[in-house]
Amino acid sequence: MRRFIATALALAAVASAAAPAQADTRFLSYNASDRITQALTKGVTLEVRRGLFGAVQVERLYSTSARGTAGFTRGGPDAARRALPQGAQVNDIYGVDQDGDGRGLARALCPGSDEVWLIMSRVRAPRPLTMQAVGRWSDGAYRHCVTLTYEWRGEWATAPASRTAPD
Repeated sequence: MRRFIATALALAAVASAAAPAQADTRFLSYNASDRITQALTKGVTLEVRRGLFGAVQVERLYSTSARGTAGFTRGGPDAARRALPQGAQVNDIYGVDQDGDGRGLARALCPGSDEVWLIMSRVRAPRPLTMQAVGRWSDGAYRHCVTLTYEWRGEWATAPASRTAPD
C-alpha cells in the first residue's frame, strides 16, 4: 500500500511539473500594407488566444483607426478554401459573426454575399498577415472577394479603447 501511495504521489508531481502553461489572450496590431487593404480596413488589432503548445485562435477583430469590432467563429466549409486564388497561403478559416459590426465588415469585404469567411495566414508576432475574404451567395456559390495584406505594428497589453467612451 505504501508503494502504491508513493507511486501515485510521484506521478502527480511529475504531471503537475510537466503541465503546460494556461492559455492567454493577446492583442496583435497590424497596419494595411496595400491600397486595397487601406481602403477597406486601414489597420486592425486581432484578439488572439494562445492555447496549449502555442496554438493560436483569433477571437475578435478591432478596427485600429475607427470604431468597430467583429467576432469570429472558428471553422468553415472546404468550399470556401477551394474558392481561393491559386497559390494563396492559408492556415485557419473563421466565419465573420453577423452580430453588431460584424455585419458591416462582411458587407464591406463581400458586398451581396449571405455569409463571409476570413481565411488567414499563420498569425504570429512579428510577422506580416494575409487575410482572404470568401463569401457565399444566395445561389450557393462560393467566391473569393478580396485579399487583405498587413504589416506587423505591435502588441497591445489590452484591447483598444472604444472611440465612444468618455475621455
